[in-house]
Amino acid sequence: MVQTNSDSASPNLTGELMQEELLSLPAAAKLLPRRREGKKVHTGTLYRWTVTGLRGIVLESLQVGGTRCTSREALQRFFERLNRVPTFHRSPTTRSEQTRQSRIVEKQLDDLGV
Repeated sequence: MVQTNSDSASPNLTGELMQEELLSLPAAAKLLPRRREGKKVHTGTLYRWTVTGLRGIVLESLQVGGTRCTSREALQRFFERLNRVPTFHRSPTTRSEQTRQSRIVEKQLDDLGV
């Protein structure tokens, strides 16, 4: 049984994946560059990308029996789409810094009578 990873996946994308050389997620993880401190990308990371995605982008995959598969081309499309999505960085301030800044703003508003 072959099952796609997304109900919203277009038949065209599924057809593309079926025409490509399928790789198991552990095999696909070995193709990716190492991360910080030389750590490999974990297979679970790829699984998460195929199920919930990353920043709204889902890695195309097929469930072939008990094995979830993707392809080199699907990885390439996934990373190309990710590079088109703007990245929003979280504020580097700590909670205590945010509290301090909030108190400063409240004092300024009180001084203005707002």
